[in-house]
Amino acid sequence: MRVMPRALDRYVFGEWFKIFLTTAFGFPLLVIVIDLTDNLEKYLARHLSREAIALSYLYWLPESMFMVLPAAVLFATVFSIGSFTRYSEVTAAKASGISFYRLIAPIVAGSVLAGMLGLVISEISPITTAKRNDILEENKDARGTERFNFVYSAENGRVYKAGSLSVPNQQMGSFQIERKGNGPDYPTLVISASMATYKPGNSWTLHKGTVHVVPTDGPDFAVSFDSLRDKGMKEQPADLLATPRSPHEMGYRDLGRFIRALERSGGDANELKVERALKIAIPVTCIIIALFGAPLATSTQRGGAAYGIGVSLGVTIVFLMMIQLTKAIGGKGLMPPDLAAWLPNIVFAIVGGFLLSRART
Repeated sequence: MRVMPRALDRYVFGEWFKIFLTTAFGFPLLVIVIDLTDNLEKYLARHLSREAIALSYLYWLPESMFMVLPAAVLFATVFSIGSFTRYSEVTAAKASGISFYRLIAPIVAGSVLAGMLGLVISEISPITTAKRNDILEENKDARGTERFNFVYSAENGRVYKAGSLSVPNQQMGSFQIERKGNGPDYPTLVISASMATYKPGNSWTLHKGTVHVVPTDGPDFAVSFDSLRDKGMKEQPADLLATPRSPHEMGYRDLGRFIRALERSGGDANELKVERALKIAIPVTCIIIALFGAPLATSTQRGGAAYGIGVSLGVTIVFLMMIQLTKAIGGKGLMPPDLAAWLPNIVFAIVGGFLLSRART
């Protein structure tokens, strides 16, 4: 009896994985074909080479796969279990003393792996999406690369003032940092520099300036410097632009840092909070959708493959509509952003739990 479940696990997982892999790559490729048909003329008008266009779609693959992963898990679950049901393999397993819950264990394990893959993709896709936008020159008109005479509210009570910012050159001119103190042990600081340069790794260096220390009681004093490395300045040059990067170009941590900066500046960050929460909620959906689809799939024997396609497409459309609806509600502040991102999962988890409780084991 030990060998049989292991062989059965390999068989169930193998059938599920083949459908999952086909769907996870097939849907994005279909989207790419549709997008290419709609935008090819626009890309050629920008004098982009065929190689550049092809590379841009390769970079777009992670972003397009991210939202498709739950649908791929659902299709794989419905079709694999539906096939087992139609050919009486579920009945045979039950007759051998293997419950329905034990039978779908490899599918649940596969959905967990799909969720982990989604977490990895959510951190990779902002990098590849930014590269794609650079290739297609999508940001050329939408966002500039320079800013002049601005003030930026940073963390730990810091305020940055700059005469100029150049993202390509990774530097600022006529730069000043103000940090208010709150007592003798934490005095007010004002750091002025003629220039600040940035190196990858969140490292800023201030050049030819002065540090003014202003204590709450007693005289203030100043110290001049030729160069000063500021480890407390975590912002990248692009973070200081008037127009921020798209949420699709920012990972979970980058979004969190920008949300905090936006809130300190008095901006509305609800929409970005929903986007940040979705980077975790979407991968978790893979697990929930498998538990939802497994008992639902036992009824696909009524109409065969056509019924399975209809069920999978219908559930996928409902899920995507719920995501867009709750995203809009959370973005407008009508619902807490985290709840808005997780609400579709909550609904599908409740329905999935009900269906599992009624499944014949």
